[in-house]
Amino acid sequence: MTIGTGFNYPSDIAQRHHREKRSARDKWRARFPNPPDLCFDYRALVEQENGVAQATQTQHKICIIGAGITGLTTARELHRCGFKNITVIEKSRRIGGRHLTALGRHNTHSIGRPPFEMGAMRMPFFNKSNEQPTDGRSLMAYYAKEFELVHSDFPNPGSPAVRSTGIYLREGSIDGDGEPTLLIWKNTDGKTPPPGQTLGTVFTKWKRFADRMTLHVAEHYGSEHWESMWASIVSQYEHLSFRDLVKMPAIDIWRQGDPGNFGGMGMTAQESAVFYSIGIGDGSWGAFYDVCALYPLRTAIFGFSSHLQLIHGRVNSDGTPMDSPYLNAQSTVDSKGLIFNKPNYIGLGALAESLLFIKADETRESLYEHLLNSQSGLLTSSTVTKLQKLTNGKIRVHYDWNTLQAGRLEKHFYDFDSVVITLPSWLIETQILLENFNQEMLPFDIVTAYKTAHWETSCKVYAPLKKSFLSHNNNIPQTIVTDSFIHDIYTYRYNDNHAYDCILLSYTWEDDATKLSCFSDDELVDKCIEELDRILLKSTNIKQKISPYIGHEGAVVQRWMNDKNALGCAKLYRAGTYHDAVSLMKYNRDFSHTSGLYLCGESFSVDAGWTEPCFRGAIDTVINICNKTNADFNGGFTMQDYPEYKVDNQK
Repeated sequence: MTIGTGFNYPSDIAQRHHREKRSARDKWRARFPNPPDLCFDYRALVEQENGVAQATQTQHKICIIGAGITGLTTARELHRCGFKNITVIEKSRRIGGRHLTALGRHNTHSIGRPPFEMGAMRMPFFNKSNEQPTDGRSLMAYYAKEFELVHSDFPNPGSPAVRSTGIYLREGSIDGDGEPTLLIWKNTDGKTPPPGQTLGTVFTKWKRFADRMTLHVAEHYGSEHWESMWASIVSQYEHLSFRDLVKMPAIDIWRQGDPGNFGGMGMTAQESAVFYSIGIGDGSWGAFYDVCALYPLRTAIFGFSSHLQLIHGRVNSDGTPMDSPYLNAQSTVDSKGLIFNKPNYIGLGALAESLLFIKADETRESLYEHLLNSQSGLLTSSTVTKLQKLTNGKIRVHYDWNTLQAGRLEKHFYDFDSVVITLPSWLIETQILLENFNQEMLPFDIVTAYKTAHWETSCKVYAPLKKSFLSHNNNIPQTIVTDSFIHDIYTYRYNDNHAYDCILLSYTWEDDATKLSCFSDDELVDKCIEELDRILLKSTNIKQKISPYIGHEGAVVQRWMNDKNALGCAKLYRAGTYHDAVSLMKYNRDFSHTSGLYLCGESFSVDAGWTEPCFRGAIDTVINICNKTNADFNGGFTMQDYPEYKVDNQK
């Protein structure tokens, strides 16, 4: 889901409401757009020379469970701080987690095939509209600049980055008259509303709400009163589902005496049904209709939807990888000699590869080379099975080694001073036993919060697309949004040098993804192509198949709920459970100094499905480990400069 992508409310309004830093104390305050609940500029801390801090207890033993973006960022920044004794344990034989860039079917190189982003794919940089993306104040912007990741505007439906968007609702008769039609939306200026009376009405009601809220949020964000204003917004909306918010009556004016109340969108039941399927043209929101209203509000208003970027990788202008560490290695191995995926530096997968293999300026060696100095530094194909709190204060980490090779599985353990958990929370509950952690270390409320978190499924169906579609086809729109089971179709090009372009044949979430689970991958690819042809042929203004352009044999399907290393694609929260989610983000500050456990990343965030909470959770963990070990923070930063999450204890 992306909300208002083509209209960039936060980034445009940020230009008109720039809040300058007012004092040395305020240099750590974030600027708008940025996430709302912790107004802190993580980039300002990380981009300093030597990063967050300089370690004083350099031999403090740290275990990081999971080599996704969260785990690798945590390890890299601890390495920059000077911690010497770091172990990263990864269950699979690849790094990157839910950042999964597929290079050909079965993730094998196929000549001329572009990368397919089977997981995260649209990156917000939190830049204002008059800035380059890498000048944005997100950690994604920092790392993209640090690793020279090439990027371009993501071709989102309804955005200026596509030449046209096709909209097919109610079998092509959304306004109830005429022959079945694929509505064509051209929005080259980013200001053109979607076509048709019904879509126009829905769009207008959304835009009035979004403009009002964004305008006032931008004006107050970063001020001394911001935290109280956000608390008022939370109080107003945390008990509502997004469905409720869409139908809630609109208000005519915002009142300073009631700062959290922006009313609702005031849609009728019929308008809500359209909004469910189409958003404002950028894809179905139906999967998110029953989550807490704060989730889509955060996404729409605070920068996650503006100027989204497609990551090409650490590549040259022709799309070939630039000279980078281990690019030409025959293979890469972990600390015990097991082979895991070598870096390609193509697509979004280049981010995880850069975190591991590219040396920071302040260190003698890359994180990868540092980890290989120890026989337990980097362990792949290794499944953590139990965390055991010992009487001496350490945590014993039990794991099965070489789990992917039959007959070679061995059970091992190591003892650590600190253990960082970056896994999806359902994996913790179903696969890791936590032993001897009392209530002062791991309260029941925290365990319940991550056990009962809602993890959503997602399904993506990608295929190669002939170059002639984007080069010569002037009839079929570049992107299509429907209320059919395929829902969202994206076509785009990385560069002219790949033999093929990309088509994301179907992108679905929640129930829309679950209903596709009974089909084999080949059957699903066939069904998606057939359904897309049916829609285009039935549309009297198109009458043309897209199937001749599609490389069926090269299609790739990813179902995240069936991935045993994920059990879902993103963690969401229902109405009334927002404070439970925030309590997980507070855990590191409140309990980790006693437990030695750190809960880290998107799994313990309130911005599910995005990369930024992976980074922010990682840096939060680094801050708290540095504080526990009396490290010397850089730049004059102290824990008094680090705001604390607020939780309503009366929830």
